[in-house]
Amino acid sequence: MICTLGDLLLDVVVTGSGALQRATDTYSDITAGPGGQAANVAAWVAALGGRARLVAKQVADPVGNMVLDQIARRGVEVVGPVVGSEVAHTGVVVSLSGFEGERSMLTDRGVSPSLGPHELLPQWFEGCSWLHLPLYSLAAGPVLGASLRARQWVERTSVDLSSLTVLRAAGMGEVAALLGEVRPKVVFATEEEAALTDLSMVPTVITKLGRRGVAVNGALHPAHRCDVVDTTGAGDAFAAGFLLGGTDLGLATAARAVSQRGAMP
Repeated sequence: MICTLGDLLLDVVVTGSGALQRATDTYSDITAGPGGQAANVAAWVAALGGRARLVAKQVADPVGNMVLDQIARRGVEVVGPVVGSEVAHTGVVVSLSGFEGERSMLTDRGVSPSLGPHELLPQWFEGCSWLHLPLYSLAAGPVLGASLRARQWVERTSVDLSSLTVLRAAGMGEVAALLGEVRPKVVFATEEEAALTDLSMVPTVITKLGRRGVAVNGALHPAHRCDVVDTTGAGDAFAAGFLLGGTDLGLATAARAVSQRGAMP
């Protein structure tokens, strides 16, 4: 059982090429479905035949009901408090992929950061062999306390540094202190994220290199060959495969992810 704690959002993926046209139409391929980094990892774990449980705060609004239904259909068990639409809303991420070769995200996390430690139940973490935490779940707010409390109930933890924006906002010293408190067995990071963070205390550091593959504690493992359609969620797919079966399964899962549109299987 792999548990993830964090965001369950609506993920809108906009795929195109060339430049975004300002003040007029830019024709694109657009898909929408469940997303959020914690949710993506859980969905890929389930797609690979593993048991996945997502701990996330949810809203009983139309968008929240839709994403919950869609991720449950993918075999993910979702637990967490549910609040009414009069007090919160389900978050939305708009991912722009392929425009001028870049991938950017417009993010409204909605209710997700408000998950507090007092809202967790110990039984949600029973049987979990890994707790996977995106940096979003360690950045600030009540969800940070929830992540640290959940860490006490699961022996092995992995962390994905997730976002340069979150990393810079938190500060390198603060992130290093958080990693010292969480004591992750594995950290996933891009080259830029790894360069900004002291990871010397982490037993296994996975540096994501895009088309080149990954480096595991400095040793290069080339990416599997595939036809790239959309890179959204490739890192989440790799994390799921790695936690289930190691580097080769992670690379195979990442190749599968970029061969399709959208972040989830």
